[in-house]
Amino acid sequence: MRKSILLVLLVFAGAVMNSCTVKYSMGGATIASDVKTLSIDDFSNRAPNGPANLGQFFTNELKDRFQSQTSLTFVEDDGHLSFRGEITDFDTKPVSVTGNERASMTRLTVTVHVAFTNQKNPDNNFETNFSHYEDFSATKTLSEVEDQLVEDITEKLIDDIFNKSVVNW
Repeated sequence: MRKSILLVLLVFAGAVMNSCTVKYSMGGATIASDVKTLSIDDFSNRAPNGPANLGQFFTNELKDRFQSQTSLTFVEDDGHLSFRGEITDFDTKPVSVTGNERASMTRLTVTVHVAFTNQKNPDNNFETNFSHYEDFSATKTLSEVEDQLVEDITEKLIDDIFNKSVVNW
């Protein structure tokens, strides 16, 4: 009797597990099994104050994230998932004003406009702005800290873009 109940439970569990293979996950991404390709257009730098290589750096970092955390195949155009966009803002502003009306910190903010298309599930498409910032000491110039700040901000922006597009948060 016990063996037959156990056998029925095992068959039922096997059937349930077999029928639930619609999605796979790598690195937190949940991607439908029929999604196989990805295209990422070069992000242009439209921010007047941004470094000349910012768009290319951002594009390469976005590609690296998808290459390392998904098994999607890159294609030039019309991937099942596709990204296009541009860097729209690269701005510094004083923050943390001290008693003598001087800023003790400066904030660098980078904004990127992203259009994401999911050909297999258009309900997941979006077009939106992502923005992040980092603060640095006002005793330093932007050129002294720019490379590290851009790296840190880009990582945060890509986390948000990756999460919104394939982690579905």
